[in-house]
Amino acid sequence: MSAEFGGRSGRQGRLSQWLRGRRPKEAADEGGREALLLAAAEAGLPLAPAAHPAGYRCSCDRVGCPTPARHPVSFAWQTQSTTDRAQIERWARHQPQANFITATGMVHDVLDVPLDAGREALTRLLDAGIEVGPVAESDDGRMLFFTLTRGTPEDEDEWWPCELDCHPETMDEHPGLRWHCRGSYVLVPPARLPGDDDRSVHWVRGLEHPLPDPLSLLEVLTDSCVRHAGEQSDQAGTAWPLRR
Repeated sequence: MSAEFGGRSGRQGRLSQWLRGRRPKEAADEGGREALLLAAAEAGLPLAPAAHPAGYRCSCDRVGCPTPARHPVSFAWQTQSTTDRAQIERWARHQPQANFITATGMVHDVLDVPLDAGREALTRLLDAGIEVGPVAESDDGRMLFFTLTRGTPEDEDEWWPCELDCHPETMDEHPGLRWHCRGSYVLVPPARLPGDDDRSVHWVRGLEHPLPDPLSLLEVLTDSCVRHAGEQSDQAGTAWPLRR
């Protein structure tokens, strides 16, 4: 799967070049939204429609939605998620405002860290020559590292549920590293967030990069998260013993 995912097709290479220097909103508004979604599906990421911003609120009917514009529209999102091109085209064209999620734990996992920690870790990983796959930034302060999953349907014993880490609707309780695996999801770029018009989830490293083993990134990501937590604690003047 890694080789298939990372194959640099002419279409994906042109897409990456076209997106350089463009704001995420521009790409989405000019037809890039559907192209990016189809590229994600072609790379093996299963997709399903998600809620979208309605001003500063969520498009869903839930009062006080805990994850506005960040959750699937269907409770059956795990079975609904697909890489089928025709289905994704229908969703994208019939629901032009919708965000999309990608279900983790089937093909890929996502290591989700605070933005400052993620940027530091990305620099360290690249400087060390470690293979880093697709990476997305979210303007709500997170960075998403896309990796191979630690289990496959043929290797059921290697799977574990995401509840061992965090559930998508309780992520605020886990401000450090979040490991999205089986039973979880993340927004896939391009996605819009509530608030200002330009708040988004967007790629900073594209889908032409092969998915790495998550364990190859974990040590550096964890260390950067500890550093980030220590800096936040020092700024707040809070005593919080951390292992250095």
